[in-house]
Amino acid sequence: MVAATALWQVLPGIDWAALVVFFVTWVGYARFARQRSFARPSLLGSSNRERERWMWQAAARDNRVFDGVVVQNLSASPSFFASTSILVIGGLLAVLSSSEQASEIVREVPFAARTSMLVFDLKVVLLLAVFVFAFFRFTWSLRQYSFGALLVAAAPSHAELQRDDAQRTAFARRAGRVMGLAAESFNDGLRAYYMAFAATAWFFSPWAMMAGALSVVWVLYRREFHSEVLQALEDL
Repeated sequence: MVAATALWQVLPGIDWAALVVFFVTWVGYARFARQRSFARPSLLGSSNRERERWMWQAAARDNRVFDGVVVQNLSASPSFFASTSILVIGGLLAVLSSSEQASEIVREVPFAARTSMLVFDLKVVLLLAVFVFAFFRFTWSLRQYSFGALLVAAAPSHAELQRDDAQRTAFARRAGRVMGLAAESFNDGLRAYYMAFAATAWFFSPWAMMAGALSVVWVLYRREFHSEVLQALEDL
């Protein structure tokens, strides 16, 4: 009880409110976007439809080397971001090991909030947690793309699939679903990168963090449900 009270007193009330807004907007938007995609077109839903169409076309090809190259190219992005996340995590751990010097540097930044060493460490830990989450989502996306490549490689021959439309449809849906799940995991990692900007704003003030979280969610919403790319995909 005493430890919980001490932990509660570490941060002012406005900082706790900023943390609540940060996580509610992040988790809440992820749930909202998933539910919203069932009711109206979304960027991820429309691209997943194209992935299933891609697998339908792949089933008709005798030589699927081209499809393997596409899968490899798609997996390059999560691989890059996973490697970048490792570098960022290493940098943040280095900041934690020398937090006194880092805190002094932050105090020199104009408009940055003056806080205790413990509060500064908590802010760094939040950023660290965001990038650790992103790393796990990117690596899971990478693994799912490898599973998709296995499905393409293990697909029945094009002659067999062309004779059996039901089997071809089942293959396209299963392989397209795996590719879509890989894209969703990659999308989760990208959202974490976006939210890291809001977490960084906490070094300036809790108000900046809340404004940053709301701004990031607004940008994500506009891009996922009202972007020109979505319109182009829907016009196909």
